[in-house]
Amino acid sequence: MTPATSNGTGLPLDDPRAARTFLFTSCDYDRAAGVARLGYRFDAGPELVEHITFPHAPWPVEPSRQAAFLRALELLHGIAGVSYYKAGLAPAIWFHQRETGSALGGFLQQLYVHGLAEFGYVNGIDVAARVRFPSPGAQDLPAPVPLALPARALVAVGGGKDSLVGLDLARRAGMEPQAITVGDSPLIGETVSALGLPLLRIRRQLAPELAAMNRAGAWNGHVPVTAINSAILLCAALLYGFRQVVFSNERSADEATLTAPDGREVNHQYSKSTAFEGALRDVLARTISPNLEYFSILRPFSELGVVQRFSTMTNCHRVFSSCNRNFHLDGPRLQGRWCRDCPKCRFAALSLAVFLAPPDVAAIQGGDLLNDDLQEDGFRALCRLGRDKPFECVGEAGESRAALAALSRDAAWRGHAVVQALSPELERVEVPAMASLLQPGDQHFIPPDICARLGLPESGHARG
Repeated sequence: MTPATSNGTGLPLDDPRAARTFLFTSCDYDRAAGVARLGYRFDAGPELVEHITFPHAPWPVEPSRQAAFLRALELLHGIAGVSYYKAGLAPAIWFHQRETGSALGGFLQQLYVHGLAEFGYVNGIDVAARVRFPSPGAQDLPAPVPLALPARALVAVGGGKDSLVGLDLARRAGMEPQAITVGDSPLIGETVSALGLPLLRIRRQLAPELAAMNRAGAWNGHVPVTAINSAILLCAALLYGFRQVVFSNERSADEATLTAPDGREVNHQYSKSTAFEGALRDVLARTISPNLEYFSILRPFSELGVVQRFSTMTNCHRVFSSCNRNFHLDGPRLQGRWCRDCPKCRFAALSLAVFLAPPDVAAIQGGDLLNDDLQEDGFRALCRLGRDKPFECVGEAGESRAALAALSRDAAWRGHAVVQALSPELERVEVPAMASLLQPGDQHFIPPDICARLGLPESGHARG
């Protein structure tokens, strides 16, 4: 399919929602500057160019690693396009390199449909009916590239408890971890310093026209940012020389946030889910290299299992934050580390309370959310007690119920306002056993040697 040349008026397209075609126009890398350039366009509108900077990145000497990087860059081009495509949801999608569309079409179709499900639900749009990536062709695709990469790991960090536990586990497993992040958040640097490790920062600069489109009324909303960051880190691994790209996504990310009226599941955390992890691993092995590994080191654990481990990392308690208002591409949107009035802050309070005393939780967050009756409705949503689970990266509703039940039996917490108000309602719903939630599972992609070093069950996926 060839791209449309105008929006029917002969003039450049002003409103991306009127576009007929979304184009992946260009994808290149400046070896000297370490800057990737990703281009997109709606019909005959202006090219939207995103820049990603890999500081001090050496250009690989080996031709095999060069070839693998360029393929990984094409994958990044396809994944990062979701930030722009969603502004118009054009019914036709066109690639400047047809081979890319053929190799990645099925994977990108799944990512855009599921990764934009929340966006579609909030905006009242049937995204699945609009997304149409090219179907895989019958032509032969280039074989994946065998690579000899150093046995060390890039470990993604985000400033919260999950990535700190993941980084700690990677270090305990002897993986030679290098902490890496996308963005300039000072808070992330402070959390990594608490573990005595250096931090590598990758910078992502969105096309400025996107913000202008959003201000003018283009469709906007949640995108699967973890998928974008995953692709960026795969490129970084090939440039800097790392065999493993490690994220810290726990099994709780697999739970759907809600079920839409048409029966479709909507998961805010799709790009942190096992389904996405497996799909990316598959496309990585088929189109780039089977020797570059991507997995989540926290997949065996529930959120409560992660917090149990984090509760012992006292050197990190005062520097971390799980409040998303701290983490935006354009900088934090609050003073301090916690807003104390969002789903992430509430879930952090609830989960930490299972393992810490009230003064310790209050010292971390700067207040006691569980003793604030104005927070009751927000905690009710976390537990799905007559409310939908919020669109946020929080634990399963069952975990929140189990945590609340545990606090109702704890003399230090049972008198708190929220615990008193909500715990009687647990008698009418299913509450999982805490012991089962704290038991590591085997549904993960962690390599066997790392499982052995950490005392984790071997992967059930590996056994088939």
